[in-house]
Amino acid sequence: MITIEVRDDFISAAVFGEFTLEDFRQFEDAVEYRNRFSGPVDVLLDLRGMLGFTIDAAWEEFRFARQHPGDFRRIAIVAEDDWLTLLTWLESLFLEAEIKVFDSEEEAVAWLKEGRNAHHNP
Repeated sequence: MITIEVRDDFISAAVFGEFTLEDFRQFEDAVEYRNRFSGPVDVLLDLRGMLGFTIDAAWEEFRFARQHPGDFRRIAIVAEDDWLTLLTWLESLFLEAEIKVFDSEEEAVAWLKEGRNAHHNP
């Protein structure tokens, strides 16, 4: 299950239980919608409640990253598992975005705000 909150140029998503293809498609729709009106977005992705993911969701994520390399500015991932750091590194090979893994949501949000401030005040 996924919950998604969309703001102007910011998407916050949290995954609970198994991350499925349907969940990822909801996320894709949110990103594509925001990109259409605001350009590249920042994402806060909270994976602390994720228990695993389906193979079709992983494949769709890989496909989406390859087709949309410039759709993201910064992606902050909140996770407790080291294997997610490896997956994040693999994802970064296909995206132009800055991607960082954090232990806490507060640190992740601060990093995203720092990037938005730098983007809006060059």
